[in-house]
Amino acid sequence: MTLPLQRMPRAVILALLLAVAPLAPARDAGEAAPSAERLAEALVRQLTPDEKLAQLLNTAPAIPRLGVPSYNWWTESLHGAMGSLPTTNFPEPIGLAATFDDALVRRVAGVISTEVRGLHALARQTGRTGRIGTGLNTWSPNINIFRDPRWGRGQETYGEDPFLAARMGVAYVRGMQGDHPEWIDVVATPKHYAVHSGPESTRHEANVFVSRRDLEDTYLPAFRAAIVEGGAASVMCAYNRVDGEPACASGLLLKDILRDAWSFKGYVVSDCDAVTDIRKHHRFAPDAATAVAAAMRAGVDNECSGATLTDTNGLAEPYREALARGLLTMADIDRALVRLFAARYRTGDLEGLRPPSTATASPGDVGAAAHGETALEAAEKSLVLLKNDGVLPLREDLRIAVVGPLGDATRVLRGNYSSPQSAPPVSAYEGLRRAMPQAQVRYVPFGETYTDGDPVPSSALRTPDGQPGLLARYFNAAAAPPARFAPGELDAWIQRTGFESAPAVTRIEPDVNSRSLDLAQVRDVHRVEWSGYLVPPESGLYRLGIGGFNGEMEFDGQPFVDLRGASWNSLPTLRTVRLEAGRRYPVKVTTEARILTGIGMLWKRVSDAPLDDIRAAAADSDVLVAVVGLTSDLEAEEAPIEVPGFKGGDKTSLDLLADQQALLEAARATGKPLVVVLMNGSQVNLAWAKEHADAIIEAWYPGQSGGLAVAKVLSGEVNPGGRLPLTFYRSVDDLPPFGDYDMRGRTYRYFEGSPVYPFGHGLSYTRFSYAPLRLEPAQGGASEGMRVRTEVHNTGSRAGDEVAQLYLDFPDIEGLPRVALRGFQRIALAPGERRTLEFDLDPRDLSAVDAQGERQVLPGRYRIWVGGGQPGTGAAGQDAGFTIDHARAVAR
Repeated sequence: MTLPLQRMPRAVILALLLAVAPLAPARDAGEAAPSAERLAEALVRQLTPDEKLAQLLNTAPAIPRLGVPSYNWWTESLHGAMGSLPTTNFPEPIGLAATFDDALVRRVAGVISTEVRGLHALARQTGRTGRIGTGLNTWSPNINIFRDPRWGRGQETYGEDPFLAARMGVAYVRGMQGDHPEWIDVVATPKHYAVHSGPESTRHEANVFVSRRDLEDTYLPAFRAAIVEGGAASVMCAYNRVDGEPACASGLLLKDILRDAWSFKGYVVSDCDAVTDIRKHHRFAPDAATAVAAAMRAGVDNECSGATLTDTNGLAEPYREALARGLLTMADIDRALVRLFAARYRTGDLEGLRPPSTATASPGDVGAAAHGETALEAAEKSLVLLKNDGVLPLREDLRIAVVGPLGDATRVLRGNYSSPQSAPPVSAYEGLRRAMPQAQVRYVPFGETYTDGDPVPSSALRTPDGQPGLLARYFNAAAAPPARFAPGELDAWIQRTGFESAPAVTRIEPDVNSRSLDLAQVRDVHRVEWSGYLVPPESGLYRLGIGGFNGEMEFDGQPFVDLRGASWNSLPTLRTVRLEAGRRYPVKVTTEARILTGIGMLWKRVSDAPLDDIRAAAADSDVLVAVVGLTSDLEAEEAPIEVPGFKGGDKTSLDLLADQQALLEAARATGKPLVVVLMNGSQVNLAWAKEHADAIIEAWYPGQSGGLAVAKVLSGEVNPGGRLPLTFYRSVDDLPPFGDYDMRGRTYRYFEGSPVYPFGHGLSYTRFSYAPLRLEPAQGGASEGMRVRTEVHNTGSRAGDEVAQLYLDFPDIEGLPRVALRGFQRIALAPGERRTLEFDLDPRDLSAVDAQGERQVLPGRYRIWVGGGQPGTGAAGQDAGFTIDHARAVAR
């Protein structure tokens, strides 16, 4: 049974879909330039009631008489732009957090912003501005706190610590939006506001009860920082209820805190179908009109509806009914529209305030070489060396066997919310071949497993006339689709209409992928056929098939895979076949784009005796590099998957998949040095690897250049400097229930057990030491602020990065954290180099939150630690104490 569109995860929808300015008001010479709000007010005054209501959904139709182009507010760029051109794919945000380098994250966001604008410029050229992924706003960053390792979307966040998430969130927002005081490059939208972090299975109806202390101390700080400091011009409200109120109808969250306490002036967008959830799942409102009124009166300005994905008609009718019943006023509608249109003026989508957005970026900027260099730097800095018994760096003359299901994998690098079209990805195996040309590097295929399936590369594909790639033919629907379909009418319309017999476009494409958004002559409803040959580079056993939905594959002249009834976001459908090197196997893949598109041809070289192959390879190797972990298919957003250890997108266990654990044990039993490289978006139990492996590298989902970054660290060309933004536990049994949002017993701030690896942990190929701390209270006393100075010294023989972390230990008061991160600086030091560091702590940094949710600097004895990790974990560092004599209140 397929998942209804309104319940489809946004990440899936984005991956599937990848497949004229208004006149400015005249001004007299010398008249001051109007503000975005004044321009928006003038525009809204010219709209009819029908035109107004249609603009409240995420798909805003064009208003030709006023020169307003169509616009779709649904754009995602969590760690890379997503569109029909090859974009730059950066590490998953959990990996970006591991860099502990907010300046780097700001640069990454700046690159993504440029590419989002380039995709918008392409949409202007092709007339597709009403489609997903073409807007000048983005529903990123995700700054929810990763409070529990079971959550499948934790990979999208900046980890478990509110301070770290705040600094990374601010960096992302500033990089995305730019530095101009009035103009915005791309509007950033921190999400999901608020108190949202799983389980995925209950997110549409969950009623989260949270203490006032946890709300203020854990769940809100990153949002406050992104808005108050970062200046985010938008925010997305979450699906869940908070203390009985839906987040998208919460007076506490959207009025008291967001608008009043934080003085937010931007617009609020709902998570997709969160307004529908107010009625349908929360049963907080009796009907659709009441639900939209509750959301809008609380402060929601723009509703994302999953029904827009099929161009469904009538979605604005609940607003019309709410107006007729007096639940909303036209003033409520106008207020929301002014906020929305003001944003479009600020980005240059609408003329009158600034040069048009197309003047600052073009499709040629997407995937630029310099952007790839930044992606590689980010991947290198994200890697965390967890253990090293001296086997690393690897000597350049070694015989290296790369083992494990992810050793040659490429799809795993991308993580979720990423475009299938990014720069050619580099696996760990290929990265080692490039980084260590003097070494003998071989890959040993693993057996069939849940992580299988990588895009078939162009090098293994040939068109019917022998060119690299496949022949793609696009067949338009036999009639132009209507602007809107009646509910449920799309499929019936396609059956009645059919497709043209002659292709509208015929071209060679490098692989099977959805690319129609770059073709102006192809209608939104169309059929695509890719044909040619699969030519394996080596003989052996392969898993072969397709992933996505609504597609069919023929192989060697026979029907092979049929995904027309597949569920959304399921694992790829693969069949095992034995192939001969160099043989040309006829292949054809077809799909129907019913506005939504999304299909890919995948394969994986496998072995029918993987453990025997590993033992045999070890006999002729000096070291084994085992690349294991998870994928964003297994840990995912509301995925209809249930396999051992995973259910519905969340994890039920922290253990590695059983076949991967068996692989590691077999590798260890060979007696050869074992290096474990972990690719994942969340914590796994590394207790066995910590005891038995010679080295462990945490690589996350490292982006397009991830395998090369891993290889550079293994070879010693790059000295690792990343740190864990998460606590790595042994078992879910060590944690409170998943659905309990109480922070007691969670994260390094409140966990009382012994983790396998602590938050902030990370090793280097060199050593660092710290000079004693010097504390300088502010002029008004320590409660007004504190300056902390120390000197860091690279005492080793290699250049390397150190992440100096400042932790605050509070007075012994019930309910306060054990310690809390309050500062970090990543610095690069040459051998023997010393550098003085300064940390300035303001009252908010020194504050804590009491049981009533009031933030204040409390009297008592404090300690400050600055070092390469948490105090008490063996990391180098120094501490010093100070006393605060009197309390000081800190504004919310």
